[in-house]
Amino acid sequence: MEDKTFIVTEDAVGRLDLALVNLAKITRSQAQKAIKEHRVNVNTKLVDKNKYEVHLNDIVKLHELDPQPIELIPEDISLNIVYEDEDVIVVNKPQGMVVHPAPGHPNHTLVNALLYHSPLSTINGEFRPGIVHRIDKDTSGLLMVAKNDVAHQSLAQQLQNKTNIREYIALVHGTLTEEKGTINAPIGRSKIDRKKMAVVENGRHAITHFEVLKRYANFTLIKCILETGRTHQIRVHLSYIGHPVVDDPLYGTKKKIIGKGQLLHAYKLGFKHPRTGEQLVFTCDLPNDFKKALDKIKK
Repeated sequence: MEDKTFIVTEDAVGRLDLALVNLAKITRSQAQKAIKEHRVNVNTKLVDKNKYEVHLNDIVKLHELDPQPIELIPEDISLNIVYEDEDVIVVNKPQGMVVHPAPGHPNHTLVNALLYHSPLSTINGEFRPGIVHRIDKDTSGLLMVAKNDVAHQSLAQQLQNKTNIREYIALVHGTLTEEKGTINAPIGRSKIDRKKMAVVENGRHAITHFEVLKRYANFTLIKCILETGRTHQIRVHLSYIGHPVVDDPLYGTKKKIIGKGQLLHAYKLGFKHPRTGEQLVFTCDLPNDFKKALDKIKK
């Protein structure tokens, strides 16, 4: 990637990290990471402090790292397999595991583990073999994986036709007064923070249904049913209605209970078997950290 050079304008005078946000159109965390990695010069001087003051017409140079090539290697990582046959695998993904390799997460992903375990379909590209749908890194729960291309096409078609079952359990802030409801709000890339999704006017159609399971003093345990599958959909929608998922680092509040990532669990998954047409439905229990959080708020 090419290095970038900027001349400090009046609206970028001040702290170096904020100047980079303004000039390079990157996030503050990206700016601070670049400074920490000694990739920023001001007037040819290497600067490693976020608070360094830049002045009008200073020359700021941002050195870009060459992207590291990703090599997909099978890894002997244990898997919690709920169901498996010659066509499909249903796996219970732990919180903290990325589904497939990408820049920043080149290995130790679910795909690396699955490749060690079994051949996978080839439809979804080199780095996403077998992956029909995804859940976020810090969301736990059930995923269906295709072991061959015929199975992949069938499962993908069911997703497109909205005939499969995907239900989640979430712990959210505040008390939801309705017993059930539907959030119908389009989702797209946030105009303020490009790392985040948001409800935006020209976003993609997105519908989440919810149902209250239990109310606590300042929290509500709910079931969410996805009608569509947009990036971060449940997290964005619940934040949008003022009840963000507890411990969500992107869309939540500063108040943390366990603090390892959003308390969101894909507990139910159903689909028609791609070979037999039999309706299969799987459920999995809440992970231990989620249970600990519920015990903590009960007290």
